[in-house]
Amino acid sequence: MTNDNATDLIGTAAVPVPVSEIAGNHSIFVATTREASADAKVFNNSRSPKLNFARVNVTVPKAHETGQIERNKPGKADDPLKFFTATEVVAYEAQPQFSSALSADIAARGGRAMIFIHGYNTSFDSAVYRATQIAHDSGYPGTPVLFSWASGGTTKDYVYDRESASVARDQLEATLRLLAQSGARRIDIVAHSMGTWVTMEALRQLALSRDRDLGGKLGDVVLASPDIDFDVFKSQMRRYGKPDRPFFLMISADDRALKLSGIIAGNRPRVGGYGNQAELAELGVIVVDLSQEKSADRLNHTKFADNPTLVRLLGQRLREDDGYASDREVTDRITALGQGS
Repeated sequence: MTNDNATDLIGTAAVPVPVSEIAGNHSIFVATTREASADAKVFNNSRSPKLNFARVNVTVPKAHETGQIERNKPGKADDPLKFFTATEVVAYEAQPQFSSALSADIAARGGRAMIFIHGYNTSFDSAVYRATQIAHDSGYPGTPVLFSWASGGTTKDYVYDRESASVARDQLEATLRLLAQSGARRIDIVAHSMGTWVTMEALRQLALSRDRDLGGKLGDVVLASPDIDFDVFKSQMRRYGKPDRPFFLMISADDRALKLSGIIAGNRPRVGGYGNQAELAELGVIVVDLSQEKSADRLNHTKFADNPTLVRLLGQRLREDDGYASDREVTDRITALGQGS
């Protein structure tokens, strides 16, 4: 499968704007199992036999509203005054060059890194902009890293995406180890939809190798709208064991995307729409029910990122330093949000 639609990440000529009109300028480090497109700087929806690396600089406009991704239409002139704009893409030929740049950024940001793993039906440019939006709206102080697996980027590609996710799990494990070796003292994970399955598989593999917490560097794990069969999730958690760090499981009964996924999977319940919270909590996770919360997404599938209150609370949680006992208050506030308090 080949589609170079990722080249939309860099539009035509950019519209110059004053720095005062830019709300943020973010460097997103990228590890991807996607194949490089023709210009070798961005990535398409085909699977690569090896892990590829890049860095994308993205500006956020002053007019940005929390929870939104203001995007220009494909092929139009970039306008940083109004839209998220990718200003530079740097491709790294090999892992050592990427690791060097990553280590320098992590050191400059206090030793923290957050890795985002996107879900089904996500193009490369959409993944970059979502990672940017989460980093910006949460106020995360560390290095944002995007792990982008080869999603087909269309609704008809569910089976292709599922298999692409399976292919990517070893490379996600390798990326997590790379982060641990790059000077990060704490690595937070935020995964969405089908990306939560890739994440759980990688964590399961780490547990099998007796390194489930990355040598003590694993921070919080956020599993948003998990597109995982409930029985599969139970099996993964049994192998991983009760987490030492918070595993936030964000579910919603009105998630239409997960309902469709369950139908495709033979009417099997997905974790993100599972009704028995007590059974989920027994696995050692912190269940946050967002059924009563509003979403800008008509499918109610991206509440974790597009709900302004939640993304700010998540940011506060992720910004907490390593005094783990002191951040219980923020955890309670996130849980209370899910209860409609």
